[in-house]
Amino acid sequence: MDIFFYMSKFFWVFFEPAQFFFIFLCLGAVLLWSRWRRAGRWLITLLAVAALAVATLPIGVQLSLMLENRFPAVTEPPERIDGIITLGGILDQFVTKQRGQISFGGGADRLAQFSRLAQRYPDAKLVFTGGSGRALRQDVKEADYIKPVMDLLGVEADRIIVENQSRNTYENAVAASNLVKPKPGETWILITSAFHMPRTVGCFRKVGWRVFPYPVDYRLQGDENWELGFSFITGLAQLSHALHEWVGLIAYRLMGKTDILFPGPEG
Repeated sequence: MDIFFYMSKFFWVFFEPAQFFFIFLCLGAVLLWSRWRRAGRWLITLLAVAALAVATLPIGVQLSLMLENRFPAVTEPPERIDGIITLGGILDQFVTKQRGQISFGGGADRLAQFSRLAQRYPDAKLVFTGGSGRALRQDVKEADYIKPVMDLLGVEADRIIVENQSRNTYENAVAASNLVKPKPGETWILITSAFHMPRTVGCFRKVGWRVFPYPVDYRLQGDENWELGFSFITGLAQLSHALHEWVGLIAYRLMGKTDILFPGPEG
């Protein structure tokens, strides 16, 4: 059993920003009705200040911007490639199975570019890697539903090499490498969301696979400044989205799953 996978899921349950606010808000409320009411007042006050900062300052936007801008957008891919890899996070396999029709998640741009490049390079190998990232739901795999979708998009399902056992980004890299065994000198395009590209490239480099990064699924224009706002819900969602990836980068570096903290373009 890979303890890292389960620890990462357990950690985020309690330290995801919304959960963090909720847990300490409850703790502060309990303290207010105990003999430690002074500590409760301080805790509630600190939470209020933190909530104001999250609501007004574009902290999550700026953290996400660093991730999305790390690798440049590709305007012209290589003239010749040997294969294309795309990571999961495109379909909700649980809703798809239950409802009997394809349900897309938040990374549908990955699939759109995957199919476009597949048609541009008809001789390239195509790899889709993605099992289930849920600790308690390993019975339904995302990759098992990808071929019918590709068929609808005009890509022959028989071209797709499917890897359905990986549960996180590092396992994507390891499993895909073991499956296709890339040769030195081959050119492989790697497709994933722009904010996720640094960690993904770091994992692929760690397993000895030099890929051509093809970031997609941009959520920001790329030149956002520190414009103030006033929405706690929006600010919290942006912060949670960014922190999840930054915590992942730190954890992967500490666990030796990447060579550097913030992988970037080579050279």
